[in-house]
Amino acid sequence: MAGSGAESGAGRTSLSEQAREAVRQRIVDRRYPMGARLVEREIAEELRMSRVPVREALRALVADGLLELLPHSGVRVRSLERSDVRHLYEVWEPLAVQASRIAARRVAEAAPAEPAGLAELRRLLRTAEQAAADGEGAAEVAAHTAFHEEIVALGGNPLLARTMEQLSWQLQLLFGMRDEPAHMRAQHADMYRYIAAGDEESAAACTMLHVRDSQAVAFKSLFGDAALYTESA
Repeated sequence: MAGSGAESGAGRTSLSEQAREAVRQRIVDRRYPMGARLVEREIAEELRMSRVPVREALRALVADGLLELLPHSGVRVRSLERSDVRHLYEVWEPLAVQASRIAARRVAEAAPAEPAGLAELRRLLRTAEQAAADGEGAAEVAAHTAFHEEIVALGGNPLLARTMEQLSWQLQLLFGMRDEPAHMRAQHADMYRYIAAGDEESAAACTMLHVRDSQAVAFKSLFGDAALYTESA
């Protein structure tokens, strides 16, 4: 009986993760738009699951910051306000800058050998460029998000990786709400070049510029201007 219960618990956890991933992807690609109320029963029917793993998935997505609780019951897709975007970038900027600095340091320490992560960064840049050329916005967003995550992985700092993981899906949601200007694609290539050269400070400076440009583009796309620190009325 104990073994059967353990299997049941493990199976429910697996289904919960599947439901979490499915709902999360629908939020990021905007099949569930900002402000949309999500009904547990309807999602369970859509995913062909019982309501228990869906309920657990929705709770987890509230903790991830993609959903918010409604006053009386249920959840809805979180609508991003100016303050949300500002707070996200205030946290992401120093982490992203430090991630690039550490990654460049690891490359310099490994020289003349090349860490495997550099090949993956090159692959993700090519994937993003091809997606942009093909007009596949969702694929480009996914590749660019993965590019930033791979920089963190290359640095090999597990604490930084866990911290950045908490921001990953909120950033991907935000990236999906705006177009990626050509100059920001070029900044990814510059970030790679400095990291591959083991140049910590240039990698950090380039990343800071990239994050701040990303913030300005996000404000313009979402709110019609680039006023970075203006709170909504």
